[in-house]
Amino acid sequence: MAGTTVGSILTQARRQLIELAPKFWSPGETTATDSELTDIFWLGAYDLWGAILDLHAAHFYIVNTTDVSLQPGMSQLTGVPDNCFRVQLIEPVNTTSTGAFGSTIFTPRKYNSADFSYARQQSQTNLGASNWGQIFYDVSNVGPPIGPPVILTAPPVATAIPLRFVYNPSLTRGDQNPIPGMSDNALKAWVISYARAKETKERIPDAGWLSVYATEKQQILTRMTPRQEQEPEIVEDFFQL
Repeated sequence: MAGTTVGSILTQARRQLIELAPKFWSPGETTATDSELTDIFWLGAYDLWGAILDLHAAHFYIVNTTDVSLQPGMSQLTGVPDNCFRVQLIEPVNTTSTGAFGSTIFTPRKYNSADFSYARQQSQTNLGASNWGQIFYDVSNVGPPIGPPVILTAPPVATAIPLRFVYNPSLTRGDQNPIPGMSDNALKAWVISYARAKETKERIPDAGWLSVYATEKQQILTRMTPRQEQEPEIVEDFFQL
């Protein structure tokens, strides 16, 4: 089933706006253009995307097993996707007992931590094919939309390690609403609120419609959990007492 188009949501928003012909404009007063409404829509989409990402990262993640690797003697990963916003998992592609790096694990650490500092001092011959090893990584640099993050690693390795790289991508503008959870009404309210700023002397968003957006946003976040009903929300006898 295809998602709702951005244009459809903007059409719904326009039904709530005061559409004035230019001859009726007061000095400094205009009606929001399609281009302006589209920009407003995507600002709302980014806001919802960020809230969902912080609460339910599984709604936005990609498993990449073809592009990312740790090359011999290197102190950072190669092939990191340009749209990588947040790293969820790094591990060898083949994690079976027969895989060359089945016992190698990647552990996040701060670059200035004692573990990372010690690992940087190790020789690349300390970790080769079929050896157990722990590799520390730290995600650095600005990231998208400026560019891909730099994922620093240590210790260096003697043999290339193909990686399974699980990450949350940055949101890309397109023709359809990319936000799950039946978010059309929330984004319509966002568009109306900010578009109405052009209909007032104060040039500020409409508080009432922002309140509608906030309510819809909270309902979206609530209805999106749990993602899988077969997974219990409460773990009984956690400490096995």
